[in-house]
Amino acid sequence: MSVVGVLGELLITAGVLVLLFLGWQLWWNDFIVAGQQRTDATELSQTWTKDHPVAPSNTAQPEETEKPADTAADPVVVEQANHGDDFAILYVPRFAEYEKNYSRVITEGVDHVAILNAGRVGHYPDTQLPGEAGNFVLAAHRSAYGGGMHWITDFRLGDRIYVETADGWYSYAFRDLEFVPDTQIDVLAPVPRNGGVTPTDSIITLTSCNPLWSTAERVIAYGVFDSFRPRAAGAPAEITSAVAAHEES
Repeated sequence: MSVVGVLGELLITAGVLVLLFLGWQLWWNDFIVAGQQRTDATELSQTWTKDHPVAPSNTAQPEETEKPADTAADPVVVEQANHGDDFAILYVPRFAEYEKNYSRVITEGVDHVAILNAGRVGHYPDTQLPGEAGNFVLAAHRSAYGGGMHWITDFRLGDRIYVETADGWYSYAFRDLEFVPDTQIDVLAPVPRNGGVTPTDSIITLTSCNPLWSTAERVIAYGVFDSFRPRAAGAPAEITSAVAAHEES
């Protein structure tokens, strides 16, 4: 075989190996880490349930929009977690259309290696927490490492975003989506894009990369706090199946 032929075969082999690596990185690894995330979310939720008993998840509950008395309480302000600690769970019913019982653990910090690459949703440390006025900002990978933000552009006005903590469930209603350069850090401000303004509303901001398989820009999804459901009242009706899956695992 000629040198050119050998070189050609080596290049083909190298190309196949690169494609296999990309397939593992973007699909298989994503699938595996996402599964581990659901397991971790289950363990975290079960720990809270053990410490703070809740109403059975299969109990009929009024719709959140009816504002039953047990959800009218002021939201509990979440305590600041230490860097790297898991302190909440994210549920997005819209994403559950693609991934059954969608849930991701929320961890303090946005370190790429230890947090985001582990499939966690990271909380920007200098932003607010659930239960207080301001901007609760989260970051996650979109198309790798199980980050689970693949479908962030599928949000529709009014879609609910839920955050579970040891105290209960915080409900946010999706309001807007925008695309910004990765240098646009004012989306992290207490009032997004309005630095220096004193916040009066509680906001959740989900950030990820855009487009898929690229870091060219950031996609930002905003939601406004809607209601708080104490843990003793049981999970909101819309995520009952996801929470029940945690309880039954």
